[in-house]
Amino acid sequence: MQKDNDSGGPSTTSGLTGRLRRRRGSNEVPSEVVKANGSHLLVDDTKKYKSMLIRIYSSVWMIGGFAFVIYMGHLYIWAMVVVIQIFMARELFNLLRRAHEDSRLPGFRLLNWHFFFTAMLFVYGRILNQRLANTVTSDKFLHKLVIGFIKYHMVTCYFLYIAGFMWFILTLKKKMYKYQFGQYAWTHMILIVVFTQSSFTVANIFEGIFWFLLPASLIVINDIAAYFFGFFLGRTPLIKISPKKTWEGFIGASFATVVSAFVLANILGRFQWLTCPRKDLSTGWLRCDPGPLFKPDYFNVPQWVPLWFPWREISVLPVQWHALALGLFSSIIAPFGGFFASGFKRAFKFKDFGDSIPGHGGITDRMDCQMVMAVFAYIYHQSFVVPQSLSIEAIMDQVDGTSRKFTELNL
Repeated sequence: MQKDNDSGGPSTTSGLTGRLRRRRGSNEVPSEVVKANGSHLLVDDTKKYKSMLIRIYSSVWMIGGFAFVIYMGHLYIWAMVVVIQIFMARELFNLLRRAHEDSRLPGFRLLNWHFFFTAMLFVYGRILNQRLANTVTSDKFLHKLVIGFIKYHMVTCYFLYIAGFMWFILTLKKKMYKYQFGQYAWTHMILIVVFTQSSFTVANIFEGIFWFLLPASLIVINDIAAYFFGFFLGRTPLIKISPKKTWEGFIGASFATVVSAFVLANILGRFQWLTCPRKDLSTGWLRCDPGPLFKPDYFNVPQWVPLWFPWREISVLPVQWHALALGLFSSIIAPFGGFFASGFKRAFKFKDFGDSIPGHGGITDRMDCQMVMAVFAYIYHQSFVVPQSLSIEAIMDQVDGTSRKFTELNL
């Protein structure tokens, strides 16, 4: 047997097989196999292709459900965001918990959710208060009730938080201080991560579904393109904390995402119900002046283009040039959200944030890049788009809202 080991015989092969079994949870190609084959190409592994099929199946269901919710409109998209938030919070709350310590702290998990729903009330109350007031203008009692809620919204949320803070102090137990304070800090970090992303996401939705749908779609396109380019062409590792990522996947996905951004913006920008901002919380389809960004400019095709080319004139929406900026960010900067999540998981030695989605992990695993993208999309929209798309209709809405407030104060 010793002789076989020295000559690289059967025992060497069995050793490789043993190492492969121990790595069965990973799709990475073991370096031993690469060296043994004398090639840097991906190994034709049955398990790898099975994993790809599961991932594709889950992706089809997710994209189909996402498309249905988009079709239903603003309120349903907001409801989807809330559900995603709850699942993310659940995964993150469970991440660093210890069942033994929790069993000695009755009500401790409930305290986490108290802080979560307090943060939800604060964030969404701030974003949607005026739209809620616009929705109930026909009923005087409801309108006064909503105005009262808006007036005392901040103080209500503050005292709900103080109640949670006092609850935490009163439940401190000797010899468990370190665990309890660690969980308290972890809860607040979760709230910052989850609600920072979601607040910008919801703001984008009500500015026009276009400004939510395009950035979110670009992240999905980039993720899918990176997976397939890396799967079939990947050879060169991109970053150590995420060993499955390759330069081939990153570059191929970047090109595909930028092109998709330009084309997709032209398609989405032609539907008013996607581009109109929602000023209330009703569910009807919207009609509005699309503004200069969504009105096509026409360009004549140069003379040197062959006659068999079917178009002599090409229409481009001005918003498509903004879409290029979103495409560049989603393909170059947003993936660092995924790298951050990979580093975090490696630091605490777990593979995924959860197991809600077969082949993908948890909801949080799918939202890491979306968090970064949602914030950028909102900041970009407010900085470079809003001044250019300000219409007479928008100005009149502001004047009407101001006069209504003065009327309420006089009453």
